[in-house]
Amino acid sequence: QVHLTESGGGLVQTGGSLSLSCAASIGRAGSYGMAWFRQAPGEEREFVAAITWSGFTTYYAPFARGRFTISRDNDKKMAFLQMYELKPEDTAVYYCAAHDGGATMNDDDYEYWGQGTQVTVSS
Repeated sequence: QVHLTESGGGLVQTGGSLSLSCAASIGRAGSYGMAWFRQAPGEEREFVAAITWSGFTTYYAPFARGRFTISRDNDKKMAFLQMYELKPEDTAVYYCAAHDGGATMNDDDYEYWGQGTQVTVSS
């Protein structure tokens, strides 16, 4: 079993930065891909970024590429999402997810989810 806890959300002005963290408690060994998704009010949940267990491969949604950076620290069992140049349209609840089998861009593949952290970007 994997439990995920996000932190780091908050209110920021347009053009600002935020760093999200995801702490994972893992009940058994495994090679988990980690990802961030987000969901804005009235919208479908969408993929943001993903990273493989090794950290060598990352995937980004087009809107995230160049502004967001996903990383992980396996020793600390944590994943991170650094966000720069934030825009009002980035306002959403951001979720951390884990997949026992690698990193994908499909939310259906992820077995474990955190509760989410709110990111609000004011104009």
